[in-house]
Amino acid sequence: MEASAYKVVLSGLDELSPRDLYAMLKLRVDVFVVEQKCAYPELDGKDVDALHLRILSGKDLVASARIRKPANRDPAARIGRVVVSPGHRGKRLGDRIMVEAISQCERLYPESPIKLSAQSHLSRFYASFGFVVVSEEYLEDDIPHVDMQRPAAVTSE
Repeated sequence: MEASAYKVVLSGLDELSPRDLYAMLKLRVDVFVVEQKCAYPELDGKDVDALHLRILSGKDLVASARIRKPANRDPAARIGRVVVSPGHRGKRLGDRIMVEAISQCERLYPESPIKLSAQSHLSRFYASFGFVVVSEEYLEDDIPHVDMQRPAAVTSE
């Protein structure tokens, strides 16, 4: 399927229809809980204030990511819950969702660096988008992770 056949949508939680929310949560649970065999609290309270980036093929959700704004205690924007539907892998949708997520973070929070918590085996993938490892490896839900950061698009003077 051509890249032009995909639609990118950025929404707050209240803008998602019940069906859209269900599809997003189902995809995340199918991949992170079932496929990766990782019991963790998917409903972590962070979706409420986040922006949800979705890639659609027709009406079908094929990839998504969560964007969180900088907080008082941490001036970085955050990208998380990056997921591609198993039936749509191999189509470079991981690249597409990351390019879109970074673009949105830079548009909305240009003076903020961008952080993410990466499964360690994906650190090279995220490094290809300018992220660098900024922590030692640690276990999160029994999966090795590292924290990664990308510099702000605009530096304040």
